[in-house]
Amino acid sequence: MKKILVIGSGGREHAICEQFKKSSQEIKIFALPGNAGISEIAEIISEIKQNDHQKIIDFCLREKIDFVFIGPEQPLVDGLADDLEKNDIRAFGPSKKAAQLEGSKIFMKKIAVDNNVPTAIYETFTDAKSALDFAKKLGFPCVIKTDGLAAGKGVIIPQNLEECEVVIAEIFGGKFGSAGNKIIIEEFLDGFEASYFVITDGKNFIPLGFAHDHKRVGNNDVGPNTGGMGTYAPSPFVNDKMEKEIIEKIIKPTILGLEKASAPFKGILFAGLMIGSKGIKLLEFNARFGDPETQVILPRIKSDFVELIEAAIDGNLDKIQVKFDEKKKLVCVVMCAKGYPDSYEKGTEINGLEQAKKIPDVKILHAGTIKKDEKILANGGRVLNIIAESDSFASARSKAYEAISKIDWKEGFCRSDIAKKVEEK
Repeated sequence: MKKILVIGSGGREHAICEQFKKSSQEIKIFALPGNAGISEIAEIISEIKQNDHQKIIDFCLREKIDFVFIGPEQPLVDGLADDLEKNDIRAFGPSKKAAQLEGSKIFMKKIAVDNNVPTAIYETFTDAKSALDFAKKLGFPCVIKTDGLAAGKGVIIPQNLEECEVVIAEIFGGKFGSAGNKIIIEEFLDGFEASYFVITDGKNFIPLGFAHDHKRVGNNDVGPNTGGMGTYAPSPFVNDKMEKEIIEKIIKPTILGLEKASAPFKGILFAGLMIGSKGIKLLEFNARFGDPETQVILPRIKSDFVELIEAAIDGNLDKIQVKFDEKKKLVCVVMCAKGYPDSYEKGTEINGLEQAKKIPDVKILHAGTIKKDEKILANGGRVLNIIAESDSFASARSKAYEAISKIDWKEGFCRSDIAKKVEEK
C-alpha cells in the first residue's frame, strides 16, 4: 500500500485527495490538518501544525510515508520541501528558494526581466513618498502589490490618486504585516485574466490547462479581492496559438531561468496572465495549484494522478503522457461566510449537504469546515466549493446553483454570476 500525506486544509486539498482516491493503486491518504470533507476519504492529522516541520518529518518516518504533497504556499515558502528531502522523504513542491517565485514578487519580477518574460512595467519601493511619486507618473488605475504573501489579498488597484494615497499609507502602516515592508507598483494592463498550470520536474513539464477565476467578492466583479469566489475550465478564450506563445515566451524561459539561478522548480507552476491589447503578459507566478482553480482543473485529468506526481518528484515527466477529458466543462462556485473577506463568524451550522450532493454531476468539496457532534460547522472565510460538470457551461452552471439552493446555511453567501459570461460556450 502506498501512503500519501497531503498538507493543507482547503478546497484545493480536498480536490487533490479526491484525485488521488481515483488511482488504480492501493493507497492510504493522510491529511494535515484536513477538514470535515477530507475526513471522509483521508485520515486527519490535526494534532500537528503545518509549520512544525520536525513533527511532520517524525510522522512521515514513523508512518513510512511514500511522498508528501504540499498544497498551500506558506509551507513551501517556509522550506518544508527542503526539510523533508534532507530526511530522505520524497516531497512534491518547490524548494524554499524556488518558492520565492510566489513568496517574493520582487524575486518573481527579477526572474521575469532576466529571462525576457513579458510583464508589466514596474518599480520596487520601501517608502511611501517614492511610491506615490511613481504612481503619479504611471497614472491611474495602477496596481500595487505587497512583496510578500498576503493570503491572496495583497494586490490592490487604486482608481485615483486619493485611493492610491490611502492604500500606500495602509500597507506601510502595517496592514499586511511584514509582507508589506516592500511593495511593487506596476502599470495597469487591460484585457482578460487567465490562469495557466503546468507540472514540472525542474527540466521537463506537462501543461495541465487553463482556468478562469472570479477574484472580487461581489457580482459583476465589484468589491475587494478575495482568494477566489469561483472558477470555470477549460478556457473558451485561449486558443492553441496563444498557448504555444505562453509556453515559448513565459513557461520555458522561467523554468530555464530558475535552473540557472540555482533554484530548479519542481511542482506546480501557476502563471497568472493578462491577455489584452498589449499582448500576453505575465501578472504573477504562484508556486502551487490555485484555489479554487484546482477544483476545475483536476477532474479533467484522466491519467493516474499518483503516477503523475511521482514522475514529477523523480524527474521522469518526459517518460509519461497525460490524458484529458477534452469535452468536460466544469464550474466551481465558492460559498463563503458572510463578512468575508473581512471579519466573519465561525461555528455556524451548515445543513442540506446530503440533498445538494444528490444533484447529478455535482461534487461538494469542503474548505473551511470542521465536524463537531456530527454537525458540519463553518470554520473559515471560504467554506464550501460546489463543483458541477457537463458538456456545456450553461448546464454545469445550472447544476451548481441548483445544488446551492439545497444548502441550508443562512450565514453563508456566494456570487450568483460565476461563469455567466460563458453560458453559451
